[in-house]
Amino acid sequence: MNTKTLRISCAQLSFPVGAIQENKDKIINTLKEAEKVHSDIVLFPELALTGYPPEDLLLRESFVGKNFAVMEEIAEFSGKTSGVIGFVDRSLKKQKNDNVDRDIANAAAIVQNGDVKGIYHKCFLPNYSVFDEARYFDKGTNPSTLFWYEDIAVGINICEDIWIEDGPAEEQVKKGASIILNINASPFDLNKINQRKDKVKNKAKKLGVPIVYLNMVGGQDELVFDGGSFVVDKNGEIIYMAPQFEEDFFTLDVELDVKDIISESNLYLNDKNVELEPLVSTKELDKIESMYAALKLGLSDYVTKNKFNKVLVGLSGGIDSALTATIACDALTPERVIGVAMPSKYNPESSLDDAKQLAKNLGINIKEITIEDTVENIRTLVSANIEEQLKSVVDENIQSRVRGNLLMALSNQLNAMVVSTGNKSEMAVGYATLYGDLVGGFALLKDVYKADVYNLAKYRNSISEVIPQNTIDKEPSAELSENQFDSDSLPDYDTLDKIIKLYIEEDFSSEKIINSGIDKNVVYDVLEKIDRNEYKRNQVAPGVKLTNRAFGKDRRMPITNTYKRERN
Repeated sequence: MNTKTLRISCAQLSFPVGAIQENKDKIINTLKEAEKVHSDIVLFPELALTGYPPEDLLLRESFVGKNFAVMEEIAEFSGKTSGVIGFVDRSLKKQKNDNVDRDIANAAAIVQNGDVKGIYHKCFLPNYSVFDEARYFDKGTNPSTLFWYEDIAVGINICEDIWIEDGPAEEQVKKGASIILNINASPFDLNKINQRKDKVKNKAKKLGVPIVYLNMVGGQDELVFDGGSFVVDKNGEIIYMAPQFEEDFFTLDVELDVKDIISESNLYLNDKNVELEPLVSTKELDKIESMYAALKLGLSDYVTKNKFNKVLVGLSGGIDSALTATIACDALTPERVIGVAMPSKYNPESSLDDAKQLAKNLGINIKEITIEDTVENIRTLVSANIEEQLKSVVDENIQSRVRGNLLMALSNQLNAMVVSTGNKSEMAVGYATLYGDLVGGFALLKDVYKADVYNLAKYRNSISEVIPQNTIDKEPSAELSENQFDSDSLPDYDTLDKIIKLYIEEDFSSEKIINSGIDKNVVYDVLEKIDRNEYKRNQVAPGVKLTNRAFGKDRRMPITNTYKRERN
C-alpha cells in the first residue's frame, strides 16, 4: 500500500430551487476556480443543479428535461478538474406515484474533460420529518459503486447514504475505496451539527479512510441549509471545518493510503504545481448564535428569492416584534425594513415609546397609525346586529384584525412583505388571532420558544444595544384589554415551553409529562389547547425550522380530529 495526495475543492454554496440556469452558471464558475488551484475533484451539494428540495417540480417533465440538458452543457465545459455535481438522473426502473410512472433518481454526475464519466444514484431515500424523497425518486441499487482516479478508488455517495450502518460507505471501502466523498443538502436544526460530526468521525475511524462531508447553504421556505462542511482524516479527526450559514469555497490536499487493487480508470489526476493557502477551521457557533444566524439567513433568502423589496413589521413595543424587526434589519439592512405602530386605547404610552426607541436604535422608518376610531366603528357595526354584549375575545380580535388589515394594505401598496411576530409558545396554544397578528408572508419566530426569544434579544444586545431594556424587562402582554397580561391566560412560559417541547418534540404522553413534575390540570389544559388550535397553525406562513419538530411540514396532524384525550 502506497500513499498519494488527492486535491479536493468543496463548493459550500447556495443553489436556489428551480434556478437551473443560474445554478449552471455558478457551477461552471466554480469549476473554473477549482481549475486555477489544480484540484483533482471539486464537490457540489446534493441536487445542486435543481436546488433542494425541488418537490413537485419533479413531476414536471419540462423541469426534469431542462436539468438533463443543462447537465450535458456543464459536462461539455469540464476540464482537467473533475466535478461531482448533484442532479436528477433517469433511473432504470419505475415506481408509480399519483398514477404517473416515475423513473428518476437523486444522483451525482462525475464530469471531466468534456464528458460525463460516471453517475451515482442515492441508495437510501429519507421519508421522514421534512423529507419526501420516496415520493419522487427510485432507490439506487449499486451502493458499492467506485470511481477510479488513475489508481485511487473513490467512493461517492449522497446525504442519507452516510448515515446508514453497513451502508454505501462500508460497501465502497470493502471494494477498495481510499476515501469517501459525501454530498449533502442537510437542513439545520439545533442538534444536527453535532450529530453529523459524530456520525462521520466515527465512520471514518471505523473504516480507516478520510471522509469529506459537503453541505449546501441557504434558505428554502422553512428550511435553512447551514453549510458547516468538514473533512475528517482516517483516524476520525477533523482537519477542516467550514463556517456555518455562509458560502465557502475551500481546497485542501488529503493524504490517502492507496490500496493495491487494479481497475480500469477513465478519470485522471491533475498536476498539483500550485501551492495552497493553509486552511483555518471556523469556530463552531453555540446554540443562540446558531439560532440567530439561521433566522437571519432564512429571512434574507425568503425575501430576496421571492423578490420583495422591503418588509413590514408591526411594532407593539413588545419583545417579539422588537426581536423580529432587529433580525430583519440585520438580514436585509435597515433601509429595507418599515416599522408600523398601531396603538389602541389599551396600549400604554410606554409601549409606543419603546417601539419608537427601537426604530430609532435600528435606524428604520416607523409609521404610527392610531386604530381606536376604526375599532370603535367595527364594535358598533357588530353590536348593532346581535342582541347581547360583545364577548371580550371578539373585542380583542377586532383590534388584532384591524392591525392585520392595515399591514396587508401597506404590503400591497409598498410591495413590502409582512413579517409576522408570533413565537412557537403562543402558536402552540392558539394565543394568537387568525387574520390578525398571524397575517404575513413569513413567520420568522414560528419555531422559537418564548424563553429563546428573550435569549436571542439579550444575545443581539450584547453585540450592540438596540432593543430597549424596558421591552425585555416588562411583563409580556397582548395589550388588547385593560391590565391584560399573558399570565392571565397561560401558565408561566418556562412551564408552558417544557410541556410543548415534551409533547411536540419528544412525543410524550400526558401521563409522562405529568410524571415529569408538572401539575396535571395545567398539563391537560395546555395539551387541549395545542390539539384544538391545529386549524390556526395550518394557516400560518412558513417560518424557519430550528428544532427537530417544527410546526409545518415537520408535523402533520389532521385538522378534523375527533380523538379526545381522557383526563385521569
